[in-house]
Amino acid sequence: MSILLTFVARISDGLPLVATFSHSVEEQYKSQAKQILRGLNHGSVAKLSIETSNRKAFHYLIRDGICFLTLTDASYPKRLIFLYLDETADGFVEELSKDYGQAEWRTAVETAARPYAFIKYDPYIQRKERDFADPSSRRNATKINEDLADIQSIMRKNIEQVLNRGEKLEHVSQISGDLVDKSKQFKWGAKKLRFRAMLNQYGPIVLGTLFVLFVLYLKLFRW
Repeated sequence: MSILLTFVARISDGLPLVATFSHSVEEQYKSQAKQILRGLNHGSVAKLSIETSNRKAFHYLIRDGICFLTLTDASYPKRLIFLYLDETADGFVEELSKDYGQAEWRTAVETAARPYAFIKYDPYIQRKERDFADPSSRRNATKINEDLADIQSIMRKNIEQVLNRGEKLEHVSQISGDLVDKSKQFKWGAKKLRFRAMLNQYGPIVLGTLFVLFVLYLKLFRW
């Protein structure tokens, strides 16, 4: 019933900053984790549990533009896993502040250009995972008893809802792009139609005027 993986990622684009994996974690869960992260944004709910079809559950916490995502067995105590995410977030920001300064660590995260740019914090996260590996330990049982957070308010969804929502958002984005292209085409077509209408309306008048001027020119200057 241990913690199987942990991702720390930037919310703005889902870029993984650091991650740890258990050797037993299947690739499908890593892929699902990345899909979840790519589907988040600054308007996403701050805490969420996501149930999978194989008695596993993702849980995430969003703080300071960073998502802390983990995977556990579905039976892992919900209160304890969010304590794990809270402590991991606190420690990660504390380590960043030590290395980059209290005012500059956010800039370091926002400007990271490559995945896993903060992999040096992997040992810290692994230590936290070991601390929370056994929910029945005296230390963790005490944490659960002392925690006063209202976990009942934390939303729950299944993995299909979350991943399908991402696909739907992509579809909406594609439709929006197509509508913009069609709108541009429509505007160009409308301009052509207006130009043709003007030619039809004023073309004969202009041609007639030019013909009269040409005849007058011939009479006055040639004859």
